[in-house]
Amino acid sequence: MAWRGVHLSQKARLSLADGQMVVEQADGTVRLALEDLAWLVLDTPQASLTANLLSACMEAGLVVVTTDASHLPNGILLPFHGHHRQAGMAEKQVAMSAPLKKRLWQAIVKAKITNQAAILDKTGRDGGKLVAEMARHVGSGDPDNVEARAARQYWSCLFNDFRRDDDQDRRNKLLNYGYAVLRAVIARALVASGLLPAFGLHHASIGNAFNLADDIIEPFRPFVDLLAQAQAPAKDDELSLEDRRAMVAILLADVSLGRDTMTLSAAVEQVAASLVRAITSADAAELILPTVQS
Repeated sequence: MAWRGVHLSQKARLSLADGQMVVEQADGTVRLALEDLAWLVLDTPQASLTANLLSACMEAGLVVVTTDASHLPNGILLPFHGHHRQAGMAEKQVAMSAPLKKRLWQAIVKAKITNQAAILDKTGRDGGKLVAEMARHVGSGDPDNVEARAARQYWSCLFNDFRRDDDQDRRNKLLNYGYAVLRAVIARALVASGLLPAFGLHHASIGNAFNLADDIIEPFRPFVDLLAQAQAPAKDDELSLEDRRAMVAILLADVSLGRDTMTLSAAVEQVAASLVRAITSADAAELILPTVQS
């Protein structure tokens, strides 16, 4: 199982040699086994890659993330074929019944709200008990939109004077960076499990190629929130290289999954595999979701 990633922020030339990624920079050359890598973030316009390496990255199942002039993630490159029974799994995914989708979404929303409550408690904020209580009232498909009501309470407690839609707020820049990297890794895991990221459980935008990733990301978001909250106090509104590296490090954060503790990146793969089991057995109880460690 791949467990490492590469975040490039300086001029570099990347190529392939003997099944390894060769990274040449001014201060030296590093070789990394592709089989150990899960993601590559190109956070510089001065990185050049050979087509041979890109092809090998796709064969190895890496996700490649590109960034814009502001260093915010703006693109994802994913393997085209990621599973030996992709067509069969895709058929089952598309044929999912509405009740199964609603039960899966119910489980996802409950896990998200429970994790939000845990983050409030972990950071010493008020509101944790109230948000945790809201999780108990999530119905199949969340018809009462408890998710949105819990989110309003959660954000008002986690941050002072905060609006989630303010793109100039440093806290939102941190959140958006972390979410984008996490979304890419989730999309990678879904493809590797034979799932089609465009077909979601709840999200269903015709212009979104990652509806399913946007479903699965929900219970993972609070882990990003915790990291952003810790990183937010710096004075500079623009994200520094240290900020961006800190947010990418979310993929190495500890996550509880059932009785096990693992990195968030490993947990994403386990959740994707459990979703396959849930779809195959038509049993939402098969889906396992992350929890915040106390």
